Amino acid sequence: MTTEIVAEARTEQGRAQSRKLRRLGRVPAIVYGGGKEPSQITLDGNKLNQQMEHESFYTSILNLKVGSGSETQAVVVKEVQRHPARSVVIHLDFQRIVADQEITMTIPLHFVGEADAPGVKDQGGVVEHSMTELEITCLPANLPAFIEVSVAHLALNEIVHLSEIKYPEGVRSTQLAHGHDLAVAAVHPPRREEVEAVVAPVEGAEAAAAAATPEGGEAAADAAAPAGEAAKPGAKPSAKPAGKPGKDKD
Repeated sequence: MTTEIVAEARTEQGRAQSRKLRRLGRVPAIVYGGGKEPSQITLDGNKLNQQMEHESFYTSILNLKVGSGSETQAVVVKEVQRHPARSVVIHLDFQRIVADQEITMTIPLHFVGEADAPGVKDQGGVVEHSMTELEITCLPANLPAFIEVSVAHLALNEIVHLSEIKYPEGVRSTQLAHGHDLAVAAVHPPRREEVEAVVAPVEGAEAAAAAATPEGGEAAADAAAPAGEAAKPGAKPSAKPAGKPGKDKD
């Protein structure tokens, strides 16, 4: 299902006008490309936020409708500007698309098979993602919502590169086309802090369990007793402060 974006034309420009629009709950935007002049538009902020919650908003072809007319134009999102201190969208760029002209887009990567990878399941490694999104070039009709990357075959210290990904028909990696066969994901041994985070709770639980047993309680008491003496069950602690044997301090 194609998402429809409803917008209104904008004639007044400038920072002051943009701030006024935002106070009214509108988001300024621009549409360019497709052999036409750029046009300024505004969008309903509440509706836009709802649509932007879906990943497909950023990676699929949208139908943009401006004004009350029935005519729509096919566009893709090229840039989203957000407020530096608040998670608020302050401006969007849309690019018109033409069916026979290739477009370049950045789309997410979806990783599958991590739990089944031999390096994870049998060798105790962890999957690390070097990339989470990928720039691709294709015709609008071939634009995928995402690209799937399987890591199910990776053993410890093995890597998946761009050249090993199975791309949809008509889709190519922009980086790979320029000779950059970058690493996408790998299975590595767990970092030291990850190992310590797992071992520490286990050791603490074992110590608590040992202290809860009679043998464990005696061992703990022995450790707390003065050197050369073993704590006796039921013995009362001495009230005499430490000093020389047989002499009390004034």
